[in-house]
Amino acid sequence: MNDVPGRLDELDREKQIIVFCHHGVRSYSVASFLKQQGFPNVLSMAGGIEAWSLEVDPAVPRY
Repeated sequence: MNDVPGRLDELDREKQIIVFCHHGVRSYSVASFLKQQGFPNVLSMAGGIEAWSLEVDPAVPRY
């Protein structure tokens, strides 16, 4: 999360970017920041890895 501002030049503004974290709170903040920086195709994975594992793919380990 703290590395993102210094690494914006490594991201492609034309591609879709999906940001995720454990529960989705930090990824939402990062996605909002990226949108403010001019990245139009940014999504935050609601609920994070935890929700993905519980609702979509139980093979994804929960931590």
